[in-house]
Amino acid sequence: MSEPRPTPVPEDRPALVVRPGELSGLDGSPQAMVAIPGSRMFEIRDALAVFERDHPGGEQFDASQGDGGASLPGVPEELLDAAHALQKEHGTGYDQPFGTNLFRKVTAEQYWGLEASSGWGPENVVACQGGRDALLKAYEAMQFLGMKRRGDFVLVSRVPWISYNWGPYAVGANVLLAPGREADGWALTAEGIAETVHEAARHGRGVAGLVVTSPDNPTGRTIPLDRQRELARAAFSAGIPFVLFDWIYHRVSEEPPHDLNAFLAPLSPAERDRCMILDGITKSLGASNVRNAHLVVSKSVAKFVASRASHGVIPSFHSTAVAIAATRIGFDRAAAPIVGPTNASRKVLRGILEAKGLSHILGQGYYAFIDVGPFMDRAGMADSAAMGAYLGERHGLAVVPGVYFSDFGARWIRFSYALPPATTARAADRLWEALSEL
Repeated sequence: MSEPRPTPVPEDRPALVVRPGELSGLDGSPQAMVAIPGSRMFEIRDALAVFERDHPGGEQFDASQGDGGASLPGVPEELLDAAHALQKEHGTGYDQPFGTNLFRKVTAEQYWGLEASSGWGPENVVACQGGRDALLKAYEAMQFLGMKRRGDFVLVSRVPWISYNWGPYAVGANVLLAPGREADGWALTAEGIAETVHEAARHGRGVAGLVVTSPDNPTGRTIPLDRQRELARAAFSAGIPFVLFDWIYHRVSEEPPHDLNAFLAPLSPAERDRCMILDGITKSLGASNVRNAHLVVSKSVAKFVASRASHGVIPSFHSTAVAIAATRIGFDRAAAPIVGPTNASRKVLRGILEAKGLSHILGQGYYAFIDVGPFMDRAGMADSAAMGAYLGERHGLAVVPGVYFSDFGARWIRFSYALPPATTARAADRLWEALSEL
């Protein structure tokens, strides 16, 4: 039975917004939580500054990021012009917290081509202000609609993208790194997922959600859709309420983009409702600073996310307009300035790494994960942060040390090949020259 409404409060007394039994619980965990560290990505270019000081005018290579508009062309002007025209037509008033009905319709029907048999359509789409915004909204939904409490775990891969470590933590969830063998590229397994649920129970907690990323950041590992679905079912069987599929890199590939209809078809309606799909334009269009992503989720999750967004972050119309414009002209055409050079660079880099005998992971997306452990041992380096400093300061090559992602990647580096193929070839040659000097 619901609690009765409180009696009217005199005007000279403070008044609760919710009933006493609905108050948010007192939580002293901020006293014990560690301070979330700033991303060390911003330290990487400091090493290039040292190289510039010591080698004025020397050729430098930034293989640390995949920033469209920097390492590769950004959003084509025709799309920005089309988006601006949409903005002028639309006006500058408030939009809905899920974006606009136009964005929902274009994304569901034209971008994904969702079929009626999927049970999903425009109402399952929620616009977000970039991937990080989408992730934070997904983590909140996992906690409130799944375990219905804060403090449970979000399960990620053994060597995860840096913000997977700290994004959940910032909104009250904790993070567990799944079991995984280095020899297998730290691939997720059904057994590892089950073991993680047991580990969470040892801490008196559950697992609120699993994150599956393909292509992966930082390793570039690609997981076939059938395998992703198997992992989701393993998670559901283990009692994990939600699985988030981060597909933000899936169009940057030599393979066809992920087929959402084919992915959903074998799943029951109940299983589909426990899936969250994340995609956006920051990678495929080189739209890093446009900040547009979207979630495709069950209607109940969409309603939860939109309701909270109405008091938080409402996506800008212009960011969704860029995505609409790209979809209308044909997304493959719109993404060609990023996807084409990156696919060519991947082939160049694969050939060089194989020729030099460097152990590596190289699937799709635009990152290669390279094992530099033997060279670190030769030089007496403690971890790949030292290798990153050496490559940047001495050889003008910026990469991301694997230890930045987790201790399990401490002998690896992330090399971005979101560069013109000729630049990728010179950067890879510079890497080999630097390693050979150790």
